[in-house]
Amino acid sequence: MAVKIRLARHGAKGKPFYRIVVADARSPRDGKFIDRVGHYDPRKEPSEIKVDAEKAREWLRKGAQPTDQVKNLLKISGVLEEQKR
Repeated sequence: MAVKIRLARHGAKGKPFYRIVVADARSPRDGKFIDRVGHYDPRKEPSEIKVDAEKAREWLRKGAQPTDQVKNLLKISGVLEEQKR
């Protein structure tokens, strides 16, 4: 079972709000997920990114693959840089 760390869209039409979730790669974008590791609000100035670093590192250690967008968010929040060391 391939596990991905990806964004799940929430919020109203034209007012997106994303949760950073760990999910089976086969499940739908906004469907069932395994764990929630943070959220991303692109509407705030500057954008708000909250990540539970411990949970994210644990899932990365277990082999979960972040999507490109989540990889960028993890780099901005400092989780991915710490993982490479």
